Amino acid sequence: MEITVKKTERTDLPIPFGKANCTPGRLPDVQPATVVAHVRVGAEQEPRKVTFEIPHPDPLLTRLLHDECSEHLIKLAADIAFGPEWKRVGDAMHGTLVLTRRGEGAVTVHRIDGTTHYIAAPVTEGDPIAELDAAAPSIAAEIRLTPGRCDPHAFAEAKKAFLFPVRASVDRGEQRVVIVSPPKDVQDRLIHYALDVCGLPTS
Repeated sequence: MEITVKKTERTDLPIPFGKANCTPGRLPDVQPATVVAHVRVGAEQEPRKVTFEIPHPDPLLTRLLHDECSEHLIKLAADIAFGPEWKRVGDAMHGTLVLTRRGEGAVTVHRIDGTTHYIAAPVTEGDPIAELDAAAPSIAAEIRLTPGRCDPHAFAEAKKAFLFPVRASVDRGEQRVVIVSPPKDVQDRLIHYALDVCGLPTS
């Protein structure tokens, strides 16, 4: 990433942390981190290497590591995804949440939460929503989505509309959050459905 900084009292620069180094079986400990920049001032030809130490432990880095590696631990055991078949039932859209075996352990889905735009719930209330037995290849649970808001502005700002948090565990251990998103064709259907339910123009 190359950025030109003009003369100013302060400039905030986006610094990507990169992917977390996750460990199998447990969450890794947060290690001290640094940000390395190569800076060239004025007419200088060669950049200078500048290293910035991040205060340790950094709350943001700790949260990002915990979130990413928690999701990684679940995905080692099973893939969690929305099924391809969706149908409208009254004012709701019914579909499935599918668990597909990838590794060892029984995987339990305890809850699915909504997003900024959709309310998500199992068709049959209860905990767990679904449980993939350690010997089973796959399992599907019926879920339903309804619009969470109907103002036109909501549909114009839908960046996080399809990032559904799913709370799951392996062998009934600690519950962890996996972010599940439907494929693009399903997203398009859900937007069209929500606009229709909300009484908004669909084109």
